[in-house]
Amino acid sequence: MQIERIDANRWRIPASGKMRVPGLVFASEAMMQELRSDQSLQQVANVAQLPGIVEASMAMPDIHWGYGFPIGGVAAFDLEGGVISPGGVGYDINCGVRVLHSRLRRRDLEGKGKALVDALFRNVPSGVGSHRRDLKLDRKQLRAVLRQGARWAVEHELGDAADLEHIEEGGCLAGADPDQVSERAIERGRDQLGTIGSGNHFVEVGYVSEIYDPKAAAVLGFELDQVTAIVHCGSRGLGYQVCDDYLSTMIEASRRYGIELPDRQLCCAPLGSPEAERYSAAMAAAANFAFCNREVIAHWVRQAFSQVFDRTPAELALRLVYDVCHNIAKLETHLVEGRRRRVCVHRKGATRAFAPGSAEIPAAYRAIGQPVLIPGDMGRYSYVLVGTQGAMEQSFGSTCHGAGRRMSRHQAKRQARGRRLVEEFEARGIYLRGAGRATIEEEIPEAYKDVAEVVDCVHAAGISKKVVQLKPLAVVKG
Repeated sequence: MQIERIDANRWRIPASGKMRVPGLVFASEAMMQELRSDQSLQQVANVAQLPGIVEASMAMPDIHWGYGFPIGGVAAFDLEGGVISPGGVGYDINCGVRVLHSRLRRRDLEGKGKALVDALFRNVPSGVGSHRRDLKLDRKQLRAVLRQGARWAVEHELGDAADLEHIEEGGCLAGADPDQVSERAIERGRDQLGTIGSGNHFVEVGYVSEIYDPKAAAVLGFELDQVTAIVHCGSRGLGYQVCDDYLSTMIEASRRYGIELPDRQLCCAPLGSPEAERYSAAMAAAANFAFCNREVIAHWVRQAFSQVFDRTPAELALRLVYDVCHNIAKLETHLVEGRRRRVCVHRKGATRAFAPGSAEIPAAYRAIGQPVLIPGDMGRYSYVLVGTQGAMEQSFGSTCHGAGRRMSRHQAKRQARGRRLVEEFEARGIYLRGAGRATIEEEIPEAYKDVAEVVDCVHAAGISKKVVQLKPLAVVKG
């Protein structure tokens, strides 16, 4: 595959064969050397063959192989002639992340780290099939969650009304239709609200370790040594089932509408078609479940802090900074070939990064740009950035979403064999809990790229700007 260097952090895959647009990859020289032997670059080229794609098939520096689209993939499709593809959203619909900060300082956690991680582990169920015995919804209640998103949690005293102003789309995607969600998906989601599940999902308590942009940090409410909490999870079994249900629908739709696929995993339907409309409505419903899930988890995180510090959440000032989607397809207006057009933007393992002044950003943040939340691995650091005009011009207002795996789960478990990981982390000042040893082994820091390199790349490329770094003190892994 031909790859041309544009500059230190951007690379072009020229359009060839059946590619309708070129590929655009954000990566440093070192990252590209690793990627050249990875199947994800071929996936970038495959996405470029889909009907109605505009500008380029893009990939962020945390790119790695995924289902259909690469994880880290971004693509926008014209509403006339374009398509929507479940492979461009992924199985974990609206997997995303939220960050809270508090009145506490790092020194306040001295002697309380173990008690706090234990309280979080009790309060927030984790692991494969994790569920809450005290929050099993009936079908009517769950359908309300699918329509209302995070607002459902607030109305049922499982969330904070002030949070809704600081969630992408206000915590609820429009157009959600529970009738387009299968009974199997409904059943899988009934007892999973308020749980993080498995894989790389987590709840993490940390502190602000570095400030890069004091002005933006002040607007967001960050101060040095301030205690923070991160929640990373998605739509659990419900979202997985929605994706699985619609893949067969989309394979048939691709055949019916004569769409030639370079990979069956890119099955899709024309925007505006009945199949696309049904999938969009089901996807929005699953996204709303995820928004509500993170809101409920944040409620239990606040309760855990209250239990350990014997103070109310209000006294601790555990406030939501922002909550963003990582796996979603949304209708947005962008500049395409010199004019503003409505397009369907797929972000799979990518974060919206809208520029200062954008109406979609909460009013309090419009002067600095949309908050961009980038979790790293459980042993190093995470970042908060803000969106830029460069992102609007280069990447449909998108940037990276995390570190990106560099090691398979099997490889990670093999490398972790024989290590006393919980003790290893405690020696570094990080209290670690997981649903099982296998989960912790799969998530060792070495399994991921260094998120600092990923963040430095998007910062240098001008598609987001660094604000603060957060370091972990206590982690609950799925």
